[in-house]
Amino acid sequence: MKLHAESLHGGLALLLVSSFLYTSTFSIDHVPTVAALSMSAAQSQTSRRPTPKRIKETQNWRDAEALSRTFVECSSDDRKTVAVVGGGLSGLACAKYLADAGHRPIVYEARQVLGGKVSAWQDEDGDWIETGLHIFFGAYPNMMNLFQELDIEDRLQWKAHQMTFALPDLPGQFTSFQFPPNVPAPFNMAAAILSNTEMLTLEEKVRMVPGLLPMLLEGQSFIDAQDELSVAEFMNKFGMPERINQEIFIAMGKALDFIDPDKLSMSVILTAMNRFINEADGSQTAFLDGNQPDRLCQPMVDHITARGGQVLTGKPIRSIELNSNDNSIKCLKLADGTEVTADWYVSAMPVDVLKRLIPQKWSTMPYFSQLSELKGIPVINLQIWFDRKLKALDGLCFSRSPLLSVYADMSTCCEEYASSEKSMLELVFAPCSPEAGSSKNWIAATDQEIIDATLEELERLFPTEIGPGAPDGKGAQVNKSSVVRVPRSVYAATPGRGKFRPSQESPISNFVMAGGFAIQKYLGSMEGAVLSGKLAAKIICDKATGQATEGVRSVPSSVQPPSEERAPVGVRGNYPIAFGGGQQGTGAEISHP
Repeated sequence: MKLHAESLHGGLALLLVSSFLYTSTFSIDHVPTVAALSMSAAQSQTSRRPTPKRIKETQNWRDAEALSRTFVECSSDDRKTVAVVGGGLSGLACAKYLADAGHRPIVYEARQVLGGKVSAWQDEDGDWIETGLHIFFGAYPNMMNLFQELDIEDRLQWKAHQMTFALPDLPGQFTSFQFPPNVPAPFNMAAAILSNTEMLTLEEKVRMVPGLLPMLLEGQSFIDAQDELSVAEFMNKFGMPERINQEIFIAMGKALDFIDPDKLSMSVILTAMNRFINEADGSQTAFLDGNQPDRLCQPMVDHITARGGQVLTGKPIRSIELNSNDNSIKCLKLADGTEVTADWYVSAMPVDVLKRLIPQKWSTMPYFSQLSELKGIPVINLQIWFDRKLKALDGLCFSRSPLLSVYADMSTCCEEYASSEKSMLELVFAPCSPEAGSSKNWIAATDQEIIDATLEELERLFPTEIGPGAPDGKGAQVNKSSVVRVPRSVYAATPGRGKFRPSQESPISNFVMAGGFAIQKYLGSMEGAVLSGKLAAKIICDKATGQATEGVRSVPSSVQPPSEERAPVGVRGNYPIAFGGGQQGTGAEISHP
């Protein structure tokens, strides 16, 4: 077994720190209340932290920076017109880097809003309704490079380097894993874990080592090999106590993929932990200082259009038409009957939407057949506006609730939504369907049922501020709320799905795949979406300049293409969930931009 110096250093450090640092000066000898951990909105607005400098000292940052540089340095007299289908982060990133390389990308977004899984729109009061609570990690090197390249790094509001969890048995109390400043990786995470005495015992922490040490020693190859195992199966294999699952892995699984650990591939947990352990500021989080369409998507649009590209909204694709001689793409037919021709075509659509548009001649190809093994996972995003200010944290909190994943008081965490008088909580409701681990299909529940269930959970998190435990007997009241359902969000990272993720390069001569489900090491995250779009752009640039590519990823032999060609079913409807987005309401109550 070949050992890398960084990995060996990390593994030995973990063992040493597990043995000796439990009584270090970083220990926490009390359980803080939310008041002790909170910061006022006014303080939050005046305590902007710069991008942690160590983020730009990692090898992953250098790799991302080098990949970005290849587009600027790429020169070709053969400027290509590229049709990019999908205006989410992956499609916009693909177009951005194609424009950097001198090509002419044209983005076709089905909806009237950009952003895909990070889209947002304004209600009748002018408040932004968001598809999800999106957090940026220091371990997002391509995303961080993108912010730097667009000159919008100052739009990230970095929070204190800590991970905060609610304590289910102690209503209203929280505990944090606090990462000591100026301590290098992996010692800072070891100190954060070992200094917290509320969630795991020393023995339980030490019993995590056998499962984590191979990850540190072998790196990505070990992580990929665990994709066939669920979190529960992995824990049994390495003898981890069940309390580790209850205390840590359930919260992580719900936050990373909106799914319970018994249905989640362990590779998801290990991917996050590997980055957090090996990168000193990898687990530090930042909020965007406002809505995603204006503060992130629009700078990407401006960058693309300034270099001759276009970004078009309200342009849903009806079909992909092929050339009869080689099954390459002849044109795209839009819903309005317009035909779009280009030199190259990129799908940056969610996998569930793409599967409905696969042309009949492609349906028997293993590359496309394997997509039947991938599908999006449901999730619900909530925003609740209260009539008063709550004592909330300035940052992300793991609720450790049966119904809720993570939440944040956006009136404290985000400058555009800041208020010193009233709170707006944004919460991820997950798992929300039986396939994700819920006992009830909450996607089909009414808005009021979902909000009522959420408020019951919030009474536990805020026992003296919400509900009958408040001094006035009722506490904070709801001024308004929004419920955004995403029936098919990021691809469900259930055990064994990794091998079916397609390469960006396809067997079709003028077609490239993007999207977070396409293969890259950051899974279905925002970072994964940006990197996948970037890799798709790189294939086109390499082909245009005659450079060698890695080729099409092999398809597992277990994939059995249909014996007969199948006609595409097409996308039915003209509303957000038809295109993989989120929307408000159910049935006749559906509301969308």
